[in-house]
Amino acid sequence: MEENLSRIVEGIYEKSYAVIDDFVDEIFRKALFDEQTDLLESGKFRKAAVGTGEQKQIRPEIRSDEVLWMEAQNLSLLQSEYWKRVEEIRLALNRRCFLGLQSFEAHFARYPIGSFYKRHLDQFQQVPYRAVTVILYVNDAWTEADEGALRMYLPMEDDKEEVLDLLPLPGRLVVFLSGEIPHEVLPTKKERNSITGWLRTIP
Repeated sequence: MEENLSRIVEGIYEKSYAVIDDFVDEIFRKALFDEQTDLLESGKFRKAAVGTGEQKQIRPEIRSDEVLWMEAQNLSLLQSEYWKRVEEIRLALNRRCFLGLQSFEAHFARYPIGSFYKRHLDQFQQVPYRAVTVILYVNDAWTEADEGALRMYLPMEDDKEEVLDLLPLPGRLVVFLSGEIPHEVLPTKKERNSITGWLRTIP
């Protein structure tokens, strides 16, 4: 874990993102996937919305995934274990990058076949407290033919961008600054599952 924490901190400090493959072992990954599947089959997932408060709307032309928010005070044993690992990331980032991160929020995300999420920033006017995005992929094996990549638009000089496509490989963790890296989820040809969350600057 210490090596992974160092890589995350260095990635955020130097280029605003980090990618850690096999952040969780296969047993833990599979257990999280099975828990997500059980919750899905029990009807607890809802179509994802965009915006917050009165502006919150379901806009399938923008995003077509389904989500289930985790309750910080009512986590399962598996969810609690994952939150402990994210807490280590929070503390490490605060020590080195002085981001003032205070809390974490997260949801299970499911992208059915054909679903997507158009280009967006995770930090916007209604949620300025989202500082660091943390995504763990819990789905089974993935190939390029399955598509559904996370496409990140990395800022460069002269207002140019570099495009980086990351497949949702099982156990892969992606961490990036929420207000600096626009991104999208490309249409997927296979069900795609993750835990998507944000380290925040508010309690």
